[in-house]
Amino acid sequence: MARVEDFFILDNAVEGITPEDYRNISDIVDSVAAFSRMTYKSVYIIDYFKKNFLYVSDNPLFLCGLSASEVKEIGYRFYIDNVPQDDVERLLKINEAGFRFSRNIPAEEKRHYTLSYNFRVINTISKKVQTINHLLTPLKMLPDGTIWLAMCVASLPTRAGNETVLMFNNRTNERWDLDLEHNVWRKVPHLTLTEQETQVIKLSAMGYTTHEIADLMCRSFDTVKGYRKSILEKFNTDNITEAINYAMTYRLIN
Repeated sequence: MARVEDFFILDNAVEGITPEDYRNISDIVDSVAAFSRMTYKSVYIIDYFKKNFLYVSDNPLFLCGLSASEVKEIGYRFYIDNVPQDDVERLLKINEAGFRFSRNIPAEEKRHYTLSYNFRVINTISKKVQTINHLLTPLKMLPDGTIWLAMCVASLPTRAGNETVLMFNNRTNERWDLDLEHNVWRKVPHLTLTEQETQVIKLSAMGYTTHEIADLMCRSFDTVKGYRKSILEKFNTDNITEAINYAMTYRLIN
């Protein structure tokens, strides 16, 4: 049976944080709270010094029928109580692998990396099991690169299942896939779109229909449909909305 302390890695032990340090980050917490009010996604902040959650938004997707204050109060116990046991064990492996990957990144570069993975949560009221996508990125670090705070965003996944665990660099678009069976990270070949596919996904993100995109690109409707089909195949997504979300999440379009 997993324990709360199993989630905290010795290599990222945070020490020496003072009450004054917490007062100095109030603007960071306020900014995250402001962001959470403008998105349907669930947002929270992990505090690796206090080993709990510093902030939890009231967006319901991640809360599993609990209130934001209840999730904040129980902290990491939330995962143990509201995630299927198989997924808890998987989360522990991902957590360890993420910190292991982070060890080899220069301190000044760590903030540019984001970890993405899916896992299931169980609603405390309906007992419904739902898959969510989870993004985690450093928010506040110590001078030596130790991660003090991390920002997490939970949303509906762009792909079904729990298979893919990705670490990606938000500046370079480099990506690494975690092979959980062998516990190794492998660099993923850069996923590229043609100029036409990039234009289609950008225009789709702006709200244009396929007919409108065909007119704007001076292409036939069927040609644009072909571009869209190619995009869905490359992203392994079911529809253009999921494809847009995937492209924006993994910085595949600017």
